[in-house]
Amino acid sequence: MQSTRLASQKGIFYPDNCSKLSIYFEKFTEYIEDKRKLSNKTARAIIVPHAGYVYSGFSANMAYQYIKSSKTKRVIVIGPSHHHYFRGVSGSYYESYETPCGDLSIDTDYLISLSKSLPIGFEPKAHAKEHSTEVQMPFIKHYLPHTKVIELIYGDVSVSSLSLIIDTLLQDKNNTIIISTDLSHFYTKTKAKELDSICLEAIKKLDSSLLDRGCEACGLLGLKAMIISSKKANMHSHLIDYRTSADYSGDNSRVVGYGSAILVE
Repeated sequence: MQSTRLASQKGIFYPDNCSKLSIYFEKFTEYIEDKRKLSNKTARAIIVPHAGYVYSGFSANMAYQYIKSSKTKRVIVIGPSHHHYFRGVSGSYYESYETPCGDLSIDTDYLISLSKSLPIGFEPKAHAKEHSTEVQMPFIKHYLPHTKVIELIYGDVSVSSLSLIIDTLLQDKNNTIIISTDLSHFYTKTKAKELDSICLEAIKKLDSSLLDRGCEACGLLGLKAMIISSKKANMHSHLIDYRTSADYSGDNSRVVGYGSAILVE
């Protein structure tokens, strides 16, 4: 088995070299108009989008501000499989994860330990081209360069099974969780905001039942599992940002929604 999880989406979803990436991160942070909004809260988990950086990077960057000063030992990125159907949850059983600014270390020992008691398998084809998790890695390399990572990609799996994994992850204070999901896809801007407001309300209230009223997040399963686990752990959520692809493209006829949130104890 190869030792590195190769970056398949560099130059597509995000720049393929470190200098350009650094400019993106600089501009994302400059865009935060009111830095007073960035309180001293440190998140145990964040919910972020996973589209091309020009569309969703601003929203994702807002949430990353709440973990960049964390003392976390490892970051677990959880996202849906877009390109390969499989059953269950697959972990990144590699040694490192490639990014344009240098590789991140994967905490394989911890992943193996988790897999002894939790339903985490290995489906190589799920990791080969998955962008929902990969686009988070340059953010992690930028803000938490020495932190170890784990990539968990879920396919056809029950919410309860995924929530069980998140429950276990939250019990270890050395862990930070990233839930990767975009919101609605290819509606008018008006309709997108209507549907996305359902997702955002569910996150705000930590009420997973609200998601069933019309939330069309592509990472709906992961979002629901995170809400359920957060509720059980007595966590609180804070919405950080919402926007659509129209904010960049100017096309209001077929938009994708992006939101970010943090979860704190």
